[in-house]
Amino acid sequence: MRAAVVTFPGSNCDRDLAVALEAVLQRPVARVWHGDSELPPVDLVGIPGGFAYGDYLRCGAIAARSPIMAAVARHAEAGGAVIGVCNGFQVLTEAGLLPGALIRNAGLRFVCRHVRVAVAARRNPFTDGYDEGAVLSLPVAHHDGNYVIDEAGLARLEAEDRIAFRYLDNPNGSTRDIAGVLSANRRVLGLMPHPERAIEPALGSADGRPLFTSLLAALA
Repeated sequence: MRAAVVTFPGSNCDRDLAVALEAVLQRPVARVWHGDSELPPVDLVGIPGGFAYGDYLRCGAIAARSPIMAAVARHAEAGGAVIGVCNGFQVLTEAGLLPGALIRNAGLRFVCRHVRVAVAARRNPFTDGYDEGAVLSLPVAHHDGNYVIDEAGLARLEAEDRIAFRYLDNPNGSTRDIAGVLSANRRVLGLMPHPERAIEPALGSADGRPLFTSLLAALA
């Protein structure tokens, strides 16, 4: 499996995501700049956390219109895998690759701690490495992680089993405790918790590692 991680001005988790992928893949991960117009030949594109373009306007709104995102959209439309973590989730919703939006946390405070997250969907390359219903300990670090979606969109997510993860101790007020969602073709995942910061016990949890080993098995 070949992977690339995109960097925007203000990204601060791009190295974290690349290091986690390299630890699992045992091969270098390509690094792509927001101003690039093409992706290298890869199976997976990672959109990292941080504060792309300073989070001016809405979080992810400017990044979603970067030149590289047109290439990411083409990659996704062709069936390539994409993962967006935290700010990356915000970018994917702003780019229209995932439904819904991320707004201010219900408590209007930045949240930074480990939370319990349940695996809510399988039959996709991201979560097939977990048992359905498995409870994970993953870190969150966000101010705008409150996932919202209209009733019709929520019904569609529920009916199509596209809610990938749910919070067991909702830190931000997200609708129906949603922590991560899948695209209609189940090849694009956005989530607010950081699996790349939980790939070995020394980091406080290794519960994020099966997400990456699942991708490796599915896309190899």
